[in-house]
Amino acid sequence: MQVQYLEIVTPDVEATCKALANTHGVTFGDPIAALGGARTASLGNGARIGVRAPLRADEEPVVRPYVLVDDIQEAVEQAEAAGATIALPPMELPGEGTCAIYILGGIDHGLWQN
Repeated sequence: MQVQYLEIVTPDVEATCKALANTHGVTFGDPIAALGGARTASLGNGARIGVRAPLRADEEPVVRPYVLVDDIQEAVEQAEAAGATIALPPMELPGEGTCAIYILGGIDHGLWQN
């Protein structure tokens, strides 16, 4: 299993990026529209971390790992069969890949297909 994208949703994007950059020596780029305006940094293994503000008033802060899968539709079906609620069905992010989100046990889980 490989975490492809680690998403942090926070009301304080600048402070979070600064803390992560100082602590871990990563460099964050400009906001990427396809990722909800997230500022991203490479983690060196092909994975990225993204920090963005909530996209709607009721979106709570969250840290959500997106695990790389070969077939996102199949992975969503397996998660649903295991009792997960699908919060976001597979959605293409132009130039980035396809993501999906499910909730199981009160935890947000992300899936990512390149």
